Amino acid sequence: MKDIKDLTVDEAKAELAYLAQEIAKSDNAYYQNDDPYLSDAEYDVLKHRNIAIETRFPELVRPDSPSQRVGSVVKSAFSKVTHRFPMLSLGDVFSFDEVADFVMSVKRYLNTSEEIAFMSEPKIDGLSFSARYEKGIFVQAATRGDGIIGEDITENLKTLKQLPLKLPADVPDILEVRGEVYMSKADFLALNERCEAENKKPFANPRNAAAGSLRQLDSRITASRNLSLFAYTWGEVSQRQWDSQADFFNHLKAWGFPINPNNTLCNTFAELEKSFKKLMEIRASLPYDIDGVVYKVNSIALQERLGFLTRTPRWAIAHKFPAEQALTTIKNIRIQVGRTGALTPVADLEPINVGGVLVSHATLHNEDEIKRKDFRIGDTVIVQRAGDVIPQLVGVIPEKRPVDSKEFIFPTTCPICGAHAIREEDEAVRRCTGGLSCPAQAKERLAHFVSRDAFDIVGLGDKIIEDFFAEGILHNPADIFTLQERNGGDDLFSSVQGLHLENREGWGKKSVDNLFKSINARRTVSLPRFIYALGIRQVGIATARLIAKHYTKFEPFMLDMQNKQTAGIISIDGIGAAMATDMVEFFQEPHNLEIVNRLLQYVKVEEFIDDAQTDTPLSGKTVVFTGTLQQMTRNEAKAKALSMGAKVAGSVSAKTDFVIMGTDAGSKAKTAQELGITILSEEEFLQML
Repeated sequence: MKDIKDLTVDEAKAELAYLAQEIAKSDNAYYQNDDPYLSDAEYDVLKHRNIAIETRFPELVRPDSPSQRVGSVVKSAFSKVTHRFPMLSLGDVFSFDEVADFVMSVKRYLNTSEEIAFMSEPKIDGLSFSARYEKGIFVQAATRGDGIIGEDITENLKTLKQLPLKLPADVPDILEVRGEVYMSKADFLALNERCEAENKKPFANPRNAAAGSLRQLDSRITASRNLSLFAYTWGEVSQRQWDSQADFFNHLKAWGFPINPNNTLCNTFAELEKSFKKLMEIRASLPYDIDGVVYKVNSIALQERLGFLTRTPRWAIAHKFPAEQALTTIKNIRIQVGRTGALTPVADLEPINVGGVLVSHATLHNEDEIKRKDFRIGDTVIVQRAGDVIPQLVGVIPEKRPVDSKEFIFPTTCPICGAHAIREEDEAVRRCTGGLSCPAQAKERLAHFVSRDAFDIVGLGDKIIEDFFAEGILHNPADIFTLQERNGGDDLFSSVQGLHLENREGWGKKSVDNLFKSINARRTVSLPRFIYALGIRQVGIATARLIAKHYTKFEPFMLDMQNKQTAGIISIDGIGAAMATDMVEFFQEPHNLEIVNRLLQYVKVEEFIDDAQTDTPLSGKTVVFTGTLQQMTRNEAKAKALSMGAKVAGSVSAKTDFVIMGTDAGSKAKTAQELGITILSEEEFLQML
């Protein structure tokens, strides 16, 4: 082996290429196949020589160099990455009956009675990632985030030895591989032992440890944490080379990605049941945590036909394992007041470990639930984590009830502001009537406004929101955007008394600068985020997106609601009269209007551009379906129209562009004729597609 000081540039370049390839091959054998062919000493020799050559020839460092896995210096913050194709979550089911319903819904949608093959995959309890490759070179990685925008974790993911930094020549020019980063049980125990030895707080569970490790601002810390990964799906791809989920796994394995050895192709429902029961049996013996099984339609062609709901695919579902249970006692029952005024009872529990997580609180949902299960302070109760996540109380152990136990009386006044708490006839929830004059509602609305799916302002956590609200620094969301201006002052030219946040305990100039940077980055916001952030009752993320797609701009939506013009919004498939009433009531409240108008002075709300196709005969058009379609189901036709950029309405109006008419059409066809709206047959609709 030639001495490094005697290497020419060309020789160094060739040797670095060899070392990158050989070390990657060794990593693959060790981490993926559990079959190392190099001893630790031999492996270390290769790594040290690679570093020595790069030290002499820094200009020759390769993108796939092993040195890229050791981590880099601290970054100031994570930048944002917009996913070209959203990273959607999955719907959850908890029983075989629900799985059967899911399979039947797939068959109904496809209008078939034939068996459909599914891939059964262990659901890893970790953190989702997306890794982008361009011409086979790893260039970027991101977290799921809110599904649309994630955080850039390129340098951190690069430290995982299981991640290929360079792919074979036959991969698509653009390829996004998605999967889950996790920490093995053994590495988790070792990490917590180190934490305890260093007098640091241990992690609650492997998932928290993996998430915390992957989101370190210093990737050298990530490199020290022994994270692992499994790949299981794709995002953007320039040319798909596979026609099934099973075939994609074959490609992943050939490209050097680790895939779960327990993935199973199931051709019948009985085989789905068998795969679930097998994973239940071996769950405890696996070296990593799983919290259920994911079922995916195997055929990509069928996946494309099935398409997506607003937040989840129609072709996949997560079957969660039964919750683990434990016994504990209720120390107290207190009432929380949310941003919509809902009074929610919460049980404070004697802390208990349930499935590896310390549980000290659980929601009791509402007063009917308390009466039905007769929860009382002092009761011994069964607690479980639903879906291994949310703590819930299953029931009471009557024989352990204290003799002086008293029934819990639900309050009829708000425990925060003292206003009446009323319960509408058709609702299970009792609500405070104090509105935004109730401190709890105002504070919770602020917390909602800055949350991840809303404005996503990093640095304004619950404790800071609570402190700022109590001190009068923040009264409503618009105040957030004047924080930086108000932080100055106290000079000869200012009439504003400065806040000087940098002088607060636990703060400093850097943390204040980071907060202002995060706030200023949100002075331009997407329309769905803005609508959701307002905290309108019943308007969740999915509904906000439906509204944004229908109106495209905020002003027409607000104007309709101010004028109580609900016909347009009720025509949107998925929005009913009750939702529309809540929206109107929000914009009829003067205080809400004042806040919205103030926000619009500081924030630019982007026009909504649908990620569906925009250059089709249906893009931007409003369509209504009527009658029975012969070649596809109504739901499939709606999904096709949406994917072509259309708006699907449930009723015909003057704003309707096309009515697609099947057999046995009803009054919608007659209304369309009277209004002079274009009526298309199913065949004409298919030709458009």
